[in-house]
Amino acid sequence: MREKTINIYDIAKLSGVSIATVSRVINGSPKVSEKTKQKVMAVMEQESYTPNMFARGLGLDSAKTIGIICPEIADDYMARSVSYLEKHLHHYGYGCILGCSGISLEERESYTKLMLSKRIDTLIFVGSIYAGNSDDPAEVAYIKEAAKKTPVFMINAHLEGENIYCAYADDYQATYELTSSLIRRGKKKILFLYNSRSFSANQKMKGYEAALIDAGYPVRGELKFYTKNDIRYARDMLLMHQNLDFDSVVATEDELAIAVLKYAKVKGIKIPEELSVSGYNNSSLAKCCEPELTSVDSKVAVLCSSTVANMIALLERKEEIDQNLKVPCDIVKRCTTDF
Repeated sequence: MREKTINIYDIAKLSGVSIATVSRVINGSPKVSEKTKQKVMAVMEQESYTPNMFARGLGLDSAKTIGIICPEIADDYMARSVSYLEKHLHHYGYGCILGCSGISLEERESYTKLMLSKRIDTLIFVGSIYAGNSDDPAEVAYIKEAAKKTPVFMINAHLEGENIYCAYADDYQATYELTSSLIRRGKKKILFLYNSRSFSANQKMKGYEAALIDAGYPVRGELKFYTKNDIRYARDMLLMHQNLDFDSVVATEDELAIAVLKYAKVKGIKIPEELSVSGYNNSSLAKCCEPELTSVDSKVAVLCSSTVANMIALLERKEEIDQNLKVPCDIVKRCTTDF
């Protein structure tokens, strides 16, 4: 039987300290007490543990390279995120390796293993799909395994775990406020249009439902409409459902909201007089369409800059950082609503 290889995660567990503390001991940080240092070193000696480049963080063995994984770079949110990340990493003197994993669990697992085989200092996942879309631990097991080898940072996702650091928009509150604004304008049949069951999409749906409940409105299943994130496809799906009755729309993507605008044009419905429409992510599409689209600014620039700053603080300065950073969103009001 092959003997198990001891890693930094095991040393931390056996010592009763965090992975960050073990890393500080390895790097000779003065922030660790002598008692803790001796305890960790004793465990390392007992287990015949030799620190690798991941355990040593950004010490002398640093590759100055960060791995970035996203589902699909053609997506506007992903493209903007990678652009912001690359810019901030370059500012600190780092390069990056980009990989597009696809969306299936098998693809995500495979690409993560491939990225870890490269000489990277840490790993960034961009997209809420990496937080899993169910309560099944197998959905995120590969990320927790990756975190045993290197710090893992997640953007637009939330996952509890050792050595995992998350930055995400407050999608629940943003969608709650957006839905509440529509209700205050007299809207009673608010369509929730979504294309995913990811962590982010689930938070948006919960905010939508909470706003309805707090206003005394029922949560109607037929007004939660799932479709592909494709403008023409979503438009055609709405046109097919002749009996679908709604007076406003909360869409989880700008593309879906624009599909509603095209649907309204075919049906001869006036925007926003007869139908209010809102999108999400405040992409360039929100300003290119006519009328211009009300959309939630999910603060992707803030999430990316904060992630890189925290990464540098953790790996270079060996500082303790928050594992969860929730960033408030803004509703950018334009011509598709009468707020």
